[in-house]
Amino acid sequence: MSPSSDTSGTSGTSDDDPYPSGWEPRDLTLPRPAGRRRPRRLRRVLRTLLGLLLLGTLLLAGAFVAGYLLVEIPPANAAAVAQSNVYLYRDGTPLARDGEVNRENVRLDQVPLTVRRAVLAAEERDFHTSRAVDPKAMVRATWNTVTGKGRQSGSTITQQYVKNYYLGQEQTLSRKAKEFFIAIKLGREKSKEEILQGYLNTSYFGRNAYGVQAAARAYYGKDVERLDTAEGAYLASLLKAPSAYDVTTHPENRAKAVARWHYVLDGMVSEGWLSPAARAAARFPVPQTARAATALSGQRGYLVQAVEEYLTDHGIVDEKTLAGGGFRITTTLEPAKQEALVDAVEERVVSRLDPANAPTDRYVRVGAAAVDPANGKVLAMYGGVDYTQQYVNNATRRDYQVGSTFKPFVFTAAVQNGAQTQQGRPITPYTVYDGTNRRPVEGWNGSPYDPANEDDASYGDIAVGAATDLSVNAVYAQMAVDVGPAHVRHTAIALGVPGSTPDLTASPSIALGPATASVLDMASAYATLAAHGRNGTYSLVEEISRNGQEVEIPGVARRQAVSREAADTTTSILRSVVETGTGTAAQAAGRPAAGKTGTAEDDKAAWFAGYTPELATVVAVMGQDPESGAQEPLYGALGQPRVNGGGVPAEIWGLFTREALAGTPARDFELRLMPGAEAPPVPPVPDGPEGWYETGEAGEAGPGAASRSPGPGPNPGPSRRPTAQ
Repeated sequence: MSPSSDTSGTSGTSDDDPYPSGWEPRDLTLPRPAGRRRPRRLRRVLRTLLGLLLLGTLLLAGAFVAGYLLVEIPPANAAAVAQSNVYLYRDGTPLARDGEVNRENVRLDQVPLTVRRAVLAAEERDFHTSRAVDPKAMVRATWNTVTGKGRQSGSTITQQYVKNYYLGQEQTLSRKAKEFFIAIKLGREKSKEEILQGYLNTSYFGRNAYGVQAAARAYYGKDVERLDTAEGAYLASLLKAPSAYDVTTHPENRAKAVARWHYVLDGMVSEGWLSPAARAAARFPVPQTARAATALSGQRGYLVQAVEEYLTDHGIVDEKTLAGGGFRITTTLEPAKQEALVDAVEERVVSRLDPANAPTDRYVRVGAAAVDPANGKVLAMYGGVDYTQQYVNNATRRDYQVGSTFKPFVFTAAVQNGAQTQQGRPITPYTVYDGTNRRPVEGWNGSPYDPANEDDASYGDIAVGAATDLSVNAVYAQMAVDVGPAHVRHTAIALGVPGSTPDLTASPSIALGPATASVLDMASAYATLAAHGRNGTYSLVEEISRNGQEVEIPGVARRQAVSREAADTTTSILRSVVETGTGTAAQAAGRPAAGKTGTAEDDKAAWFAGYTPELATVVAVMGQDPESGAQEPLYGALGQPRVNGGGVPAEIWGLFTREALAGTPARDFELRLMPGAEAPPVPPVPDGPEGWYETGEAGEAGPGAASRSPGPGPNPGPSRRPTAQ
């Protein structure tokens, strides 16, 4: 069969033909035609890459959305909100800080505009117009962290604030991711001003100072409101390397710190925030030398403790809120007077203690408080040798008997209530009482009471004024009955002794001072006498605020607690105690003064309470075993056979009062006396044993504590001679 016949009636192909119709084999001697298979493969690769890119974008977008939705703005971390309570003297100088964290939050408007701009010039000059996060800086910081190149910031102010306030300082990818999302949310929910305020209050500036206010205090000893532009620029410079740029601690880094300071100022000029002239006039503000953090050692702890008790006891701030910190408390205490009180105690007591050779010296404790009679403000306080060694505040504790310092309240009550003796005679400074030792009181329906005079001395008939000088127990126990113990108690409370004072019992013994009022309580009461009978609750706090918001302090309403005649007549007989009685050591004050000595039972405490027209101060020397805490007698302490109120306490009082009022003209008392308190025309001399006037603490002192003088003793003065009976 011919080839033509083999293909007839077919489609043009044969079962044995492997090639399709019309196909011609390529001439292998010719090159492959261009653009046939490579474009297809490239398109496939490009499509794959594009798909992966889109997938990655979708995944990133999903991760972003998920992160944004899942990461919530957390509550502030504990360290970011922890603040100390800051305590200031009356003049605004620092007194103490009661916590480890040196931070005091302030409002943004308290920070000078130039200081704010200095911080922006140092950290983020376009802060007000930029977004909350800087992605490029975040990527760079993340890469540096992953590759181990150390801590890298590169964050915006918002991100730094998030790290300080909401998160922590750890350098991890998870923390950076959280920082990113929280910063975005924060930038949408808070204003730039709120974020900047938070940043300024949480940033660390070195010297344990967190926040710009603490930094202002740490470096320049002033509040942030008083910082100038140059000082603000230096504090802004510290944000980059707080410790390294402290030029007083690291003088070797001064050149770098100054260069950074110049960078900040130049940035302010370039942003139009500082004029070239002001820039040229700026001088590097060398900070003050770094000081150890203010702790509660020495007197500071006692003062803080007393202020905190005052705030909580008066309902100004509750204890839990106060413990939360952040309070700025300006006290009524004056630094010069505080220093004078500490110096007086150091000179008259601390420097004389010798516990190695005199075991009783281990027991000696001192408490003191000074109050301004004009307004009841506490101006100085001594709580003990050191708060870190003895936590109990000797100025506020209520466990030592006040002794005969209570007797003036009995006489004040007598005048206030127009009291009479059992024989119907008005009680005045010249009323004669029987001062016989262990004389039973008359007119008392309770158990028999016959108190002993100190050293069992008997004085016979003696006028009230002289009995006050000599602190005659028999006279004052009878006077308490004549006035009425309940009236005495009421008067003491009106003067300033708390009604809750232990052993303030309405009985004849109230006159001898078994009550255990504190030194501060007694100072408040004596200040009332100095103020002609006007009284109000003593005050320890001038102002208090938290985070810039003032806390209301209830006003102290001053009232006439007792009549002026009652207070002033009491002052008249207490003046004689200082002039010729048991308190002559107080004359060291060098100005008119009134006061009263006192001794607790078994000589476990010795007191002197006194005042001038300008200042009322009470000093107590107490005996306490440092190991057991038991009260102990002071026999042999300070090299003396016994410690009495006319000795060391009066000496401290005189020395302190002289220094505290130095430069203040001395004023005499302006007294308005009760009827019958003027000198009588014929002043008879009272009967009594030879030598019952003493130059020491007669009536209270023990053997050898005072030298007796023969005869009736010194002239009691025209205002104190007894009337004829």
